[in-house]
Amino acid sequence: MSQSAEVPATDFGFLMGRWRVRHHRLKRRLANCAEWDDFWGTSSARPLLGGGNIDENEIPLPGDPYIGVTLRTVDRSGTWRIYWFDSRNRAMVDQPMVGRFENGVGLFHAEHMFEGRPIRVRFLWSRPTDATCRWEQAFSADGGSMWETNWVMDFSRA
Repeated sequence: MSQSAEVPATDFGFLMGRWRVRHHRLKRRLANCAEWDDFWGTSSARPLLGGGNIDENEIPLPGDPYIGVTLRTVDRSGTWRIYWFDSRNRAMVDQPMVGRFENGVGLFHAEHMFEGRPIRVRFLWSRPTDATCRWEQAFSADGGSMWETNWVMDFSRA
């Protein structure tokens, strides 16, 4: 079967290449914290298997630097699955974030555990310009009624 035009394998096309990344990360999540860590890292993304993609991220988090890898796959309906694993626990792959792009914005959700309690996680991908993009992560401890944004990554072409 040939690949259908409906499969948006290029949804993440904007992300391919090398990036300099400004991280803005909440120091403590779901704890009414207002203190943030700000630091710079890098990311490099490439296409994979004719539809998905993979990236490697240098994350020099103050006091806990690590390398992370994202694997993204897309099915014929345009639903993406985003898998994350990193050098802190190489044997564990997080539950995939699942979602899609609409009007140029990617919205993805998953159920996860955080500090022993179930939460919802949201990723939001946007592309303000041809040379920049943004990723935001938010947690909800109440099933998605209220969200706490806890990490923002602003990408600029390297």
